Amino acid sequence: MNTAHATGTGDAHGRLAKVAETINVDGHYQADSAAYQAPTKAPLTAFQPTSVISQHFIENNIPPSGGYDTMVALAPSVMTIGANGPGLAENKVSVRGFSDGQYNVLFDGIPFADGNNFTHHTSSYYTAHDLGDISVDRGPGDASTMGYATFGGTIAVGGKAPTERRMVEAYGSMGAWNTYTYGGEVNSGRMKKLNNASFVFDAGGVQSDGYLTYSGQQRYNFYGKWIQPVNDHTTLTFMGMYNNLVQYVPPGVTKDEIAAYGPDYGLSNNPNSQNYYKYNVDTIQTDMAYIGLNSDIGGGWTIDNKAYTYAYYHHGNNENDVNGGAQAQYLKEAPVWKGKVVACGGTYGASKMTYNSGPGCEYGQAMRQDYRAWGDTFAVKRDFGLAKLNLGFWLEHQTDTRQQGNVNWAAGGAFTNPVAPLNRLMTLENFSAQPYVQLTFRPLPNLEISPGFKYALMVRQINAPVNQKTGTPLTYDQTYGAPMPSLNVHYMVNPNWSAYLQIARGFLAPDAAYFYTPDPAANKVSPENTMNYQIGTAWQSRRFTLSADVYYINFSNFVTSTNQNIPGYGAMTVYYNQGGIDYYGIEGEASYHVGSGFTLFANGSLNQSKTQGTGAPIANAPDATAAGGVIYEHGGLYASVVDKWIGARAGVISKTGMAQDGLDPFNQLDISVGYTLHSKDRFVPPVKFQLSVTNLADGKKIFSYYGTTAEGTALWNTQPGRGFFGSISVPIGF
Repeated sequence: MNTAHATGTGDAHGRLAKVAETINVDGHYQADSAAYQAPTKAPLTAFQPTSVISQHFIENNIPPSGGYDTMVALAPSVMTIGANGPGLAENKVSVRGFSDGQYNVLFDGIPFADGNNFTHHTSSYYTAHDLGDISVDRGPGDASTMGYATFGGTIAVGGKAPTERRMVEAYGSMGAWNTYTYGGEVNSGRMKKLNNASFVFDAGGVQSDGYLTYSGQQRYNFYGKWIQPVNDHTTLTFMGMYNNLVQYVPPGVTKDEIAAYGPDYGLSNNPNSQNYYKYNVDTIQTDMAYIGLNSDIGGGWTIDNKAYTYAYYHHGNNENDVNGGAQAQYLKEAPVWKGKVVACGGTYGASKMTYNSGPGCEYGQAMRQDYRAWGDTFAVKRDFGLAKLNLGFWLEHQTDTRQQGNVNWAAGGAFTNPVAPLNRLMTLENFSAQPYVQLTFRPLPNLEISPGFKYALMVRQINAPVNQKTGTPLTYDQTYGAPMPSLNVHYMVNPNWSAYLQIARGFLAPDAAYFYTPDPAANKVSPENTMNYQIGTAWQSRRFTLSADVYYINFSNFVTSTNQNIPGYGAMTVYYNQGGIDYYGIEGEASYHVGSGFTLFANGSLNQSKTQGTGAPIANAPDATAAGGVIYEHGGLYASVVDKWIGARAGVISKTGMAQDGLDPFNQLDISVGYTLHSKDRFVPPVKFQLSVTNLADGKKIFSYYGTTAEGTALWNTQPGRGFFGSISVPIGF
């Protein structure tokens, strides 16, 4: 796979992109090179800080249940860990302190996200077996980088492409917490009768009890990609995916619960408790499909277009205060307050507790969120020799229907208020348009200067018979827009060494939550922006890969809120822009191929994120990250020892802007051993065995703050304990 194409980091720079010492055989570097074995590396074509995680590393190190969040964990400045085990629950990724919703995730170049807040669902789309290379681009990209949140960077996920060889592969695994994966993959190879068309189809499933108690997951997935050459100049690509997921979801636990029940406490099997697992379940169906056209139309012009759709259908049940305190505990009889028996969902006591758990009362919520997006990415390019033109656009329309009502599980899930059963019924619509133009000048053979301009436009609409939080009707729309200039400079010092400079603006449209007020026009909110200043360098040879960068990011128009007394509603949240945040730091990664099959690697970062004015750090943003280890591959044997360390960070920032609930550094040590058994008989397939051990040291530190109970007690997540995962795959050529 061509690295520049797969990662979206830019075109190859002529003969200088053909690195002299990194030999390429059939699209892959030789196994005895640092560039092939490095877990993370920066492409020589990169114009911003970029770490590529190769398909080779993913296939040999990531447990089969893992998702893209598991795969990017080793990159510098990245913090992510699944509290329920690899890929066994939805997980959030932090990049340079930017949280989920503040950066893009792309699949084959297509942006996808929840339109209400631009977050992502790591367990709801693709499985590990569907994926190729992944890159973590720590910057807003150039003008052609598209998506809702170019604000904090891009995680670019590549879908698996068909192999050159025709074969069928059966695979399966078993491991910790009764985790099983299973599936099969078919590759057509090149079909000469269909003009060398090829396809890959994969079907698989995952089932697990999860590390946390009563937090199981059942999942199955179908993925296919067909690549059809039309002629020597035009290729069509068809991709489709369907995923079905059922998972039981704990929200985090209190420190008292950790002390009483252990760090693996999640949910319970007590039907008289709010944390009963059957009251806290998600059923999610997703799909994604696109038709891609890549064509050389003559005269030096090329077209790249993808028309796509994706959908997310989430039907969920949850309790109000799952692992809460007094008002979440089961009462043996309904409470009496001021001489009257309190109805289910009513309040009682001087502290106005809610009667949620007791005889005839298990008060929870039933919700639905169903959205579908239709979109198109289009690019046309022309290389004039001394200059190159790239222009295009991204268009997307997303319709999101959401509803929620209070129900009583003790009454068979009946709505608690039959007259007005829903406290949320709305349709959100987003229309996004991002036209762009970029010119690349070559004043010297090895120098490229690329100024670009993009305009980000977003129209939000809400049609709510029952608006969230207010409970009243609302029809409203608002348009947001921002110019996004960029300047990228890339210089090939020699065939092994490149350097770059980037100055670019990032964009983040306001959250749909700003509409959940009686009068959204009272919110004086402009889009949040970043100005990014970055300089870096990358080196690749057979023995070494090395990259380093320094960055400064000025985050402006930071959105905050205050409570105002709204006539007829009382105290309501009102949003406005205030101040900003400074992000700055240094990042680096390196690998060294020692020889005899051994490769050493290390990467790290020093990161700061401070609120302008107060100097307070932001929540859940590590002050440093580091990773390192050793890889061995020779004669069919693959082995690795990998350690990732995360520095200190604030758990939460108080209303006065002060850091509190600080979290200690933690690390996770993983090992992987695999063996591919080749036969001298070409009709006998190579069988691959693999053993992965996650968190070898069995660390169980608290690593993230989740929120609070209804009474204000903090909820936390801990590292999942040691996990063993064994897998086997059997490809059969035909």
